[in-house]
Amino acid sequence: MKISSTIKSADWKTEKHTPIVEVFTEEDIYRVEVSVGKEIPHPNTAEHHIAWIEVFFMEEGKETALPVGKIQFTGHGEAGLTEPRATLYFKTDKKGKFYALAYCNMHGLWESQ
Repeated sequence: MKISSTIKSADWKTEKHTPIVEVFTEEDIYRVEVSVGKEIPHPNTAEHHIAWIEVFFMEEGKETALPVGKIQFTGHGEAGLTEPRATLYFKTDKKGKFYALAYCNMHGLWESQ
């Protein structure tokens, strides 16, 4: 799901900016866990941080992704109040894929599915 050519993607095992999307199901409830920096920790400083993560769901056979939720991280710096991780719950009986976008204040927009 490329929204524009400025969105970057890479293997999360070698790139600390790529969001990792893990999906767990129980009946028609999806628990979607998204994190940035699972393999290679991402800084969480005022100068360099993940500002937000947004999650989308694209139903099989559809061309438009539905926004599931967006989490903004605002407690950066010495206090270390935030970690670039989010858990969202989504209810559907449809089949499809979850996508995540993560925004680094220094290195821009990153995606994965």
